[in-house]
Amino acid sequence: MNNSSGKILIAYFSHSGNTEALAKQIQGAVGGDLFKITTVHTYPSVYNETTDLAKRELESGFRPELSSEVPEMDSYGVIILGYPNWWGTMPTALFSFLQKYDFSGKTILPFCTHEGSRLGRSVSDLTKIVSGRATVGEGLAVRGSAVNSAGDEVQRWLKSAGLIQ
Repeated sequence: MNNSSGKILIAYFSHSGNTEALAKQIQGAVGGDLFKITTVHTYPSVYNETTDLAKRELESGFRPELSSEVPEMDSYGVIILGYPNWWGTMPTALFSFLQKYDFSGKTILPFCTHEGSRLGRSVSDLTKIVSGRATVGEGLAVRGSAVNSAGDEVQRWLKSAGLIQ
């Protein structure tokens, strides 16, 4: 991959901290800017309450309002996009994020944390949203409980994407 079209942004949504830890590992390997995707409303801290809410949001097509914006989004050519796998796809906050910006000419590399469902249908959902505007690269799925030992896997993924040697 040629990154001549701009800087690298590592944008991520994290609820439990696993995706954030992985995003920081990725930043350590490629540099780039970190951006945490946050919503105006916060999700419950109790796991089952969060998963119930996430399911209702997904089923209803709800798009939560985001509480922050990426400064100078146009300056980024590569977006490394991270999220936990909720109900087989991205959390609805990612749908809001993807619908907020123009990703024309950008490359998006998705990564997710999960506890068995891997990427689910998140890459196909992502591809549908940015279809015809952005290129979606191969995704990386890391078990949340294995984030701290995923360094080699992250390195292989970034090498295959052409972001490191």
